Amino acid sequence: MRPQTIGRALGIGLRVAGRMASQRMAGGAESAGAPATTAAPAGQTGQAGHAAGHAAGRAAGRTTKGLARGVAGFLRPFSRLGGILWLEVTGALFSIFVAVSASFLWKNRASYASGPGHCEFLASTAMMAVFLYLSVSSFWRARKR
Repeated sequence: MRPQTIGRALGIGLRVAGRMASQRMAGGAESAGAPATTAAPAGQTGQAGHAAGHAAGRAAGRTTKGLARGVAGFLRPFSRLGGILWLEVTGALFSIFVAVSASFLWKNRASYASGPGHCEFLASTAMMAVFLYLSVSSFWRARKR
C-alpha cells in the first residue's frame, strides 16, 4: 500500500471527526444558552413529547452515522493491511504443517510401496499435499491484494 493512500485516508478520517466534534460542540453551546422549548408543559402529554423524542432520536442517528463513516474511513487502510497480514500468517502456519508432514514422509520413505509404514507414508503424503496447497494459495492471495 502506498504511503500517500494511507495518509489521505487518515487525513480524511481526522477531518470528518474534527468537523463532527465542532458541530457537536456548537450544538451543545446553542442548546445550553437557549431555553428548553421541546419539553411539554406539565399537564400536556402526547404529540409534542412524542415529536420531541423523534427529533432527538433522528439527531442522535445522524451523529452516530457520521461518526461511523469517519471511523470507517479511518480504518479502511488498516483493514486491507490486516487482511494481507492475516493471509501471510496463515500461510506461514500452514508451511509449518508442511515441514512436519515432510519429516514424517522422510521417516517412512523406505515403506513407500509396501511395508510396515505404508499407510503412514500415504497419510503424510496427502497431508503434505493439502497443507502445501493451502500455504501456497494463502501467500498467492496475499500477493494479489
